[in-house]
Amino acid sequence: MHHDVIIVGAGFAGMYLLHKLRTAGYTAQVLEAGDGVGGTWYWNRYPGARCDVQSIDYSFSFDPALEQQWQWSEKYATQPEILRYANHVADRYDLRRDIRFGTRVKQARFDEQRNVWHIESANGEVFTAQFYVMATGCLSVPKDIDIAGAERFCGQTYHTAHWPHEGVDFSGKRVAVIGTGSSAVQSIPLIAAEASQLTVFQRTPAFSLPAANRPLDRYEIGAIKANYREHREAARHSAFGVPMPIVTTSALEVSAEQRQRAYQAGWDGGTLNGMLQSFGDLLLNQAANDTAADFMRDKIRAIVRDPATAETLCPYDFPFGTKRPCLDTRYYETFNLPHVELVDLRKTPLTEISAAGVRTSDRERAFDAIVFATGFDAMTGALVNVDIRGVDGLALKEKWADGPRTYLGLGIAGFPNMFTITGPGSPSVMSNMMVSIEQHVDWIAACLDFMRAHGHDRIEASSDAEAAWVEHVNQVADATLFPKANSWYMGANVPGKPRVFLPYIGGVGPYRQKCDEVAQAGYAGFRFAAAAEVARSAG
Repeated sequence: MHHDVIIVGAGFAGMYLLHKLRTAGYTAQVLEAGDGVGGTWYWNRYPGARCDVQSIDYSFSFDPALEQQWQWSEKYATQPEILRYANHVADRYDLRRDIRFGTRVKQARFDEQRNVWHIESANGEVFTAQFYVMATGCLSVPKDIDIAGAERFCGQTYHTAHWPHEGVDFSGKRVAVIGTGSSAVQSIPLIAAEASQLTVFQRTPAFSLPAANRPLDRYEIGAIKANYREHREAARHSAFGVPMPIVTTSALEVSAEQRQRAYQAGWDGGTLNGMLQSFGDLLLNQAANDTAADFMRDKIRAIVRDPATAETLCPYDFPFGTKRPCLDTRYYETFNLPHVELVDLRKTPLTEISAAGVRTSDRERAFDAIVFATGFDAMTGALVNVDIRGVDGLALKEKWADGPRTYLGLGIAGFPNMFTITGPGSPSVMSNMMVSIEQHVDWIAACLDFMRAHGHDRIEASSDAEAAWVEHVNQVADATLFPKANSWYMGANVPGKPRVFLPYIGGVGPYRQKCDEVAQAGYAGFRFAAAAEVARSAG
């Protein structure tokens, strides 16, 4: 069956794009591997899973009636509540009738002569469309478990990104958690509350701040809803997609007492960027960053009673904020419990998974269950996992062999009529994803309207525009401390993945302005063609 647009992914990006395109009169079909909507919130059901953006911000703004109707219960919404919200949106706009669930895309090929995309699913179904949009999310492909012997373990194994929908009961069990990233930080306190013994295997410690989560009362919700429009507009032009004051003061320009007060306020505020935005140079100046990192390490030492364990939990080898900080509920306090052990894999490396449990260089530990919290192939994994082929059969995986190259994170030279939502080279994971999703969807829909109005059937990013944008993205990143960290922002967590900074760190507001300028200039940096021109060129 042919459609104007095929959309891959029924997360928030695919859902909103479907609604937007249908409203504008396009035929669109969403192909979704899962059995329900919600994207990352459909798959990630591990204990304690929450968003690290406040619920009042992590929601759609395109329909004022929707934001007035829906009422969040907590400061940071849980995975079940966010999934309920996704299903509410799907019901409200009758989206499911144009979503094919249980349909994993295997291959997409651009037909240059017919100017259409051929999309094939894993079960052999073929779809065609003039436009092809990857709305597959930035954290949707779990990193492979590259630990020897994982298949030999005789107990139960779980991955935080593929948690059983019915949940898991760890009561009375000996449990191992491998990894200390965000999903581990959220799940470890809850697993510890059930397990008879919990052993956490840590390779790289994480900086984590208390979320200070709490219920939202009706007066607070009323005040938010009374000013939602102004709040949303401020978010669209902010640095990270959440309205916050702009601070330009250097951490080195104030006294130690002033720094301490500012950092304490950030710690107590319970927000992802509260500490990072205490001063204007924490992500630019190593000496300034050191003052924040020292504050964080002192907090860890004050919470964790055993000095050796506290020191193991203190990060030293990357600047604070250059790996995404975590928000937690009593994460560090969990290591004070008598049945919780922390294993430092830098001192005693993990050698293999055995039939009985986990073997490190010093000993073997037996477990009933192992939880792999080993992270994601971020931003590019979901894109290159599909065999996407553009002009002259060029494979996207081949084009990106040395790192992703896009124009604005929206278009890719050599891949006509294809768009990526929150793709590499856009703010994406450096922002409130809902703000960035809406901005990309609105931009793509307006671009298709422009093409329809001007008789264009084909659009493609130019190589020159793409090269200039990639250079700009790298220059902005290189002016920060981010490249100093072996983070998933840099692709450094996946063996063999090119080490480049994947998102755009120039800010949500400035990025929006650039995209608007491109559109206002007739989509400068993109090449257009009509069907007749394409046919003559092919002939």
